[in-house]
Amino acid sequence: MIACVDVDYRNDHSIAACVLFEGWEDAEAALTRLARIDKVEAYVPGQFYKRELPCLLEVLGSLTQPLDVVIVDGYVWLGEGRQGLGAYLYEALDRKVGVIGVAKTHFNGAPAEEVLRGVASRPLYVTAEGLDVVDAAAHVRSMHGEFRLPTLLKLVDRLCREGS
Repeated sequence: MIACVDVDYRNDHSIAACVLFEGWEDAEAALTRLARIDKVEAYVPGQFYKRELPCLLEVLGSLTQPLDVVIVDGYVWLGEGRQGLGAYLYEALDRKVGVIGVAKTHFNGAPAEEVLRGVASRPLYVTAEGLDVVDAAAHVRSMHGEFRLPTLLKLVDRLCREGS
């Protein structure tokens, strides 16, 4: 199974969402999950993973299905030896599940593959750990949807923003 995850922050809690699907071209989720996290770390510049990682682990911990890949909103690697959220998630998952980072903005120095989808003129930036970044970029390119953001990445974003 493939999971895409995202987190939305509120004043006193956060909502983590997970969308599970079986194939890269799937248009619909096989399963969705939400988790409310009442204790959320404060945002510290350069240490975003300390805030986001516990939320992602909470929602992923509710799954019973074995995962092959998790897609995160952001970067796996920020540069040579500089871990992003995805690299910390890969470690937290005991290096047994590949992690793909899909970012909407360029981060100078990140070893990202640019992916243009549909009629978009702005690329997505794909990084990965546990699988080849070129393969990860091809997977993201093949995901369902005619716009810049794949359908199921839009869905996970909407679910966490609309969750309570």
